[in-house]
Amino acid sequence: MAGRGLAGGIMGNLTGNHGLRHGRELPPICSNVRQKHRLSIDTLPPEVKAPFPSDPIIPLRTKTTKEFQEDMEHALQSGDWREVREFYLTTFDSFIEINAAFKREANGLFNTIEDSGVNTKFVNAVYDALLNTPQDIQKSVLKGIINSLLREWKGPRTKDDLRAYFILVQNPQYSSTSTYVIYAHLLRQIAALSEADHHFLVHWFKKLSARRFRQLVERLLQFISTRLFPAEPDEFPPLSKCAWWIPSATKVLSLFNAANSVSSPPIMSFTDFYNITLEHIDFMEDYRSWQNYGNSNRFSFCQFPFILSTVVKKAIIQKDSEQQMISQARQSLVSKVSRRQRVDMNLLFLNIKVRRAQLLSDSLDELTRKRCDLKKKLRVTFVGEAGLDMGGLTKEWFLLLVRQIFHTDYGMFTYMKDSRCHWFSSWKCDNYSEFQLVGTLMGLAVYNSIALDIHFPLYCYRKLLTPPTVPCDQNALVGMANATLDDLQQIMPELAHGLGELLSYEGNVEEDFYLTFQVFQEEMGVVKSYNLKPGGDKIPVTKQNRKEYVQLYVDFLLNKSIYKQFAAFYHGFHSVCASDALMLLRPEEVEMLVCGSPELDMSALQKAAQYEGYSKTDATVRCFWDVVLAFPLELQKKLLHFATGSDRVPVGGMADLNFKIAKIDVPTDWLPISHTCFNQICLPPYRTRKELKQKLTIAISNAEGFGLE
Repeated sequence: MAGRGLAGGIMGNLTGNHGLRHGRELPPICSNVRQKHRLSIDTLPPEVKAPFPSDPIIPLRTKTTKEFQEDMEHALQSGDWREVREFYLTTFDSFIEINAAFKREANGLFNTIEDSGVNTKFVNAVYDALLNTPQDIQKSVLKGIINSLLREWKGPRTKDDLRAYFILVQNPQYSSTSTYVIYAHLLRQIAALSEADHHFLVHWFKKLSARRFRQLVERLLQFISTRLFPAEPDEFPPLSKCAWWIPSATKVLSLFNAANSVSSPPIMSFTDFYNITLEHIDFMEDYRSWQNYGNSNRFSFCQFPFILSTVVKKAIIQKDSEQQMISQARQSLVSKVSRRQRVDMNLLFLNIKVRRAQLLSDSLDELTRKRCDLKKKLRVTFVGEAGLDMGGLTKEWFLLLVRQIFHTDYGMFTYMKDSRCHWFSSWKCDNYSEFQLVGTLMGLAVYNSIALDIHFPLYCYRKLLTPPTVPCDQNALVGMANATLDDLQQIMPELAHGLGELLSYEGNVEEDFYLTFQVFQEEMGVVKSYNLKPGGDKIPVTKQNRKEYVQLYVDFLLNKSIYKQFAAFYHGFHSVCASDALMLLRPEEVEMLVCGSPELDMSALQKAAQYEGYSKTDATVRCFWDVVLAFPLELQKKLLHFATGSDRVPVGGMADLNFKIAKIDVPTDWLPISHTCFNQICLPPYRTRKELKQKLTIAISNAEGFGLE
């Protein structure tokens, strides 16, 4: 088989024609392969053309894990590999032989998602030993896999075929780029399986050990990265000739992502599925392709958003936002010119003017009055204070506003001490515009790349993505995410624990708990009752209906009792962040975009720091970092707030802050000052560590409205 079909160009003469028995033709990797060099069933001798029986009988293989390990040990000691060679040669020659070797019962059905029927311990032993065998054995395994794939690439799939794919994809040889052509064809066949077959594989994958599961995910990510950016230009066939490699691998990776999602707890963090190589592709072109073609047959990474890092998603949202901002500004400009009015450059911005003493009411009035300008670049002015907003005033406006809104005295949100988060107050009123303001603020923060110090539970962000884009029907419900006891646990852990005990109680539920389908809630000091279903006050909670009671109660607390508040909040957020890119986000990623990360790494900040008037070896700078690295977390947060206007780290890490330490030639009895709009601290040339620590601590502890420019 010359040329570049499945076997062409892999490991020298690994796959001569004599190695391909009883096969069908696979699509070539390159379209220009000459027909006479392609193997098809018509070119095979008559004796190998006989089709498999529709329900083949699997031969009986009796080798155990222990016997195989003994064979390996003998081969390693004696150098006699005949027994091991014969095992590998036979086992990987066909899907039937793979099942014969690794299926726990040769002709057992094993037709459930819960049990693959595979002897996992034996598979692991065989693969763990494979890379320690001589090269000719390793080549024979690859040759057998080629035979299997050539033979099996068409036709309906049996559960034994799925088992074979499940076993083959675990082969550690695919870590080598020299096997990528074979690996690509295996991935293509797995990707092309039916949805029902994928369902089985997902549940079988989740039963793998965490270590092996992670290895397979990392191998797929490496395959995609290496195919996108090969070490050598001619290492693989041209990308244009095998465009299906990356889509196939990404589709198979999505099965592992699904397996991870249905595992409780997840096998690995969702961030471990990110492929950071994709930060270097034209992801906006990929995004536009996805917008135009959706989930059609035209591949885009946006169809599989789990693979895109938060850095990429943030960049997509920002660029999408920039386009919307430019469009808004252009419309305003054209409108002015067409009416022959004088063009004021302020129309290019969302200009917010507020008084510090009336911060909340002024902000609400300004945002309500200028709702048509929300997608323009934000610029904030504090009345009576000099200074052009280069970013610092905007950050301070967000910070002060958030603090005031979430203060417990204000009553919009309740602080849950047990879970250390805020939740929506359920009091009823005629106007929910202030909740809309909070949503708008969050949207503006994402739009303008400002990290907010907000402590909502993760469930809030799930509600915010339900649905991810605003429905056309104005009467459609929003924010009604499916609520579970686990969601309640994030917010009201004590109540969730009590309801969990109700579900597991083995005594007489009706007599011992004496509950009905009516619940009570305190609102502004008044206790009110609500029926969870019609006539709920007359329906006792029993062992038979307690699940329904818990579900209705959780839904009442997290959805129905705060519906109007959250709907206003939802519409406020989406009035700014009306982007298809939100469909790409997980709730955890929305939280990261809104809040940044609370995890501070001052060593990373030190590495990324820039200097003006100082160098990193100057005594003052060395003292600064000695002091800061030794600060407790609370003071480190205050330092970050003092320098940047926020105590959170943006998506992308400390390096994205562009933090700068500048020298000011003033007496050393002066305190440090900061330019939050430039993320800059200005230090007098303090001579001692003690002096620097004292002055810096005073400055950062009294930062609000002082020393900020």
